[in-house]
Amino acid sequence: MMVSEPLSQHQTGLVISRWCTTTLVTALFLTHLFAISLGGSVAKPASYAILIALPCLSALCCLWRARLDRDVDGWLAVALAASLWAGGMAAGMSVDLFVTEPGDAPGISMLLYVLYGVPLIFTIASPAGEAWHIRLVDGVLALTLGVLFCAHTFVFASFLHASDEGFLAIRWMFDIENLYIAVFAAIRWRASENPSRRAFFATLSGFAWIYLIVAAITNHLASDTDFGSPADLVIGLPFLWFIQSVLRHRPARPPAPNRTLWLAVQAGSPLVLPVSLLIVSATLYFRSPAFALFGFVAALLGYGLRSVLVQMRAIAEESRLDGIARCDALTGLPNRREFDFVLDREWHRARRSGSTLAVLVIDIDHFKLLNDGLGHLAGDDRLRAVASELADCATRGVDLVARYGGEEFVAILPEATEEIAVALAEKMRKAIETRAMPTPAPLGVVSVSIGLTCTEVDGSRTAAELVAAADAALYEAKRSGRNRVEVAHLVPQS
Repeated sequence: MMVSEPLSQHQTGLVISRWCTTTLVTALFLTHLFAISLGGSVAKPASYAILIALPCLSALCCLWRARLDRDVDGWLAVALAASLWAGGMAAGMSVDLFVTEPGDAPGISMLLYVLYGVPLIFTIASPAGEAWHIRLVDGVLALTLGVLFCAHTFVFASFLHASDEGFLAIRWMFDIENLYIAVFAAIRWRASENPSRRAFFATLSGFAWIYLIVAAITNHLASDTDFGSPADLVIGLPFLWFIQSVLRHRPARPPAPNRTLWLAVQAGSPLVLPVSLLIVSATLYFRSPAFALFGFVAALLGYGLRSVLVQMRAIAEESRLDGIARCDALTGLPNRREFDFVLDREWHRARRSGSTLAVLVIDIDHFKLLNDGLGHLAGDDRLRAVASELADCATRGVDLVARYGGEEFVAILPEATEEIAVALAEKMRKAIETRAMPTPAPLGVVSVSIGLTCTEVDGSRTAAELVAAADAALYEAKRSGRNRVEVAHLVPQS
């Protein structure tokens, strides 16, 4: 006989949560079925009440999930969409129950059903990681889309009546909008790399496809069926599925997006809202040219402004990354890469003008003893302090002080004479010694040795030979007792 292992506390919690969720959804469905089965004058208002309650409950589930996942952006958009849908159902109920003329249809109800898709399109089209000003442009485009939906709806329907042609046009717009949301939600799901966003778009995609099918059936095959009939059960299915999907809160699966699809989504997302505006504007061209023109202009200006903002951010980010690539993280000085770049530039400039160029190589004395005796954190503090003193001494705007690696620093002095270079080197050496930073080294305070060379740049030598000469002078300074400056004189080669 096999004995099953007991469930962990977490697994037990998941089982209870799923059981409660299943029970709640089943109870809602059975309540709706019972209300319809009552028939008579009770079935219709009861069915309306449940169909209003289901999206409202869905919105509350979204708010709970937003707080749980700390991913407010998408869930709030879905909550708003569900609230608009509930408003459309409430408007439909008010006309159906309180307006006596048969066949009347509230334009406001149609409008709210259409507007339900606007926040969903926004959350699909506007990546959550974008800067606030870029998302603001996306928000304005989404609101403009809502205005055009208003115009489109009231071209075909008034507040109390819509013709058969108007009903058909609005239904087709519903179908296009629902298909649009379902397809792009599925694409975002498959392309998402972040687990929480992937889980969100998986839920939204499932809801959108179920809603697409149910809305198509209801609008085209059961449009003449009065409320309070068994067909109402189908209308509530997308929200019942959504409630159980949100409340079950399955652990997010490890993301496995298609990289090509991810790149396509990142590149194509900015087009979704402008293209939506262009499509809706095109449908209004013959019936409402003013609104159509407004939509065309908004799409072009919005996309242009967004592109400019994205380009500005990209340039700023590129500049920031380039600065990081050229900067030493510990000391804040330029790094070896920047030193090599500036040395090559100044070498060629001095060669063209026939001017002088000086290079200093600076090394902290007995740095290994400091690290071993005081620890690496103290060693890092000393490196930062030495870097700060060296940078403060180089007051000419054209001079560059950089970290060469380890405890070694370098300086480039364009158009400096040997006297200027020696004076600066002595100033640096004395500044470090005067700061009196304790160290286990023989002198008791941190000191530096400096090697330098200065030459008129011509075609007889290279920049690397200039650095090598300064480095050789540094080793001579160390051999001569440290805490000193040594000069290497380069003789031009014939």
